[in-house]
Amino acid sequence: MSNLPNPDTIDAAWLTERLRDAGHATATVREFRKQRIGTGQVGMCIRYGLDLEGADDATPRTLVGKFASDDPTSRQTGILLKNYIKEVSFYRELVSRLSISTPHCYYADIEGDGPEFVLLLEDMSPAEQGDQLLGCSPEIARAAVLELVGLHAPSWKDESLRGAEWLGEPSDLTIQMGRMLYKTNLPGFLDRYGAHLAADEVAIIEAVAESSGPPFQLLGDAWSLVHIDYRLDNLLIDASQSPPRISVVDWQSVALGSPLSDVAYFMGAGLLAEDRRAVEEDIVRAYHGALGGAGISGYSWEQCWQDYRRGTFAGFAVTIIASMMVQQTDRGDEMFIAMAGRHARHALDLGAEALLG
Repeated sequence: MSNLPNPDTIDAAWLTERLRDAGHATATVREFRKQRIGTGQVGMCIRYGLDLEGADDATPRTLVGKFASDDPTSRQTGILLKNYIKEVSFYRELVSRLSISTPHCYYADIEGDGPEFVLLLEDMSPAEQGDQLLGCSPEIARAAVLELVGLHAPSWKDESLRGAEWLGEPSDLTIQMGRMLYKTNLPGFLDRYGAHLAADEVAIIEAVAESSGPPFQLLGDAWSLVHIDYRLDNLLIDASQSPPRISVVDWQSVALGSPLSDVAYFMGAGLLAEDRRAVEEDIVRAYHGALGGAGISGYSWEQCWQDYRRGTFAGFAVTIIASMMVQQTDRGDEMFIAMAGRHARHALDLGAEALLG
């Protein structure tokens, strides 16, 4: 039996204690409302609306709690892939070192590697969750990619990040495991979704299974913290501001890797192909320039673009493996079909199949 609070045991007294720990010394939660939000596959989010006494204008009126999914398959996936320990540890150990916008964390705790964990986070309203199925405008894409500089630049080739077991980095063992998981799950993925994809998209998805290059590679010359699953469903977007304000959630896969894999993953999944083709070089050049402005030197545009092309395959591994290891839902099916097609088309558009090895 877990001693951690969960959606059924969190009460007004516990929420009051969290507010007071955060410096709201006179605030008391008299009662609260809760509403399940989001579309997570491995986690579950609940918004708490607080009825307060003794609060000032700085006291939050809503908070968001995050817990493990209530689906047994998704929970086991979260343990196997270290999703739960990664996210809790990100808020405990890493977020203070970065400048990327994330919700303030009021509480983070976990038992072992999970699935029992709890996060209590700032509610970023009026920002709204992006929609992976709809895609986004070039303006939002540019803002989202530039926000990544706040993750990548502060952690660029930072040797102090290496060696943390929960964080991980590519190794011969993890690369072997990644290839095995891809090959093992590929037949089921194609059986379920292949009919919805073009023939050349299926062909390049199959080719990745035999790749001696991306996406299964050791750290290269340029590496940093990477989000891994940097896509619209994991962004909170305040489009009332110009440029749009982007805040990033779902740090369940954070690791060390190629920073351009985050950029390419977002661009491939978040923009419809015709929109992406028109703006992607301009957006990637803006990102490269912002890295330089943040103090990253010695990273040429030519290397950046080549790493971006390699990064088009980052979405293949996430899509093929994750789709077979979480609870199947109607929206999940639509999302995985859209992502597989967009990532495959992205790699094909850039001639990236030549980089597979």
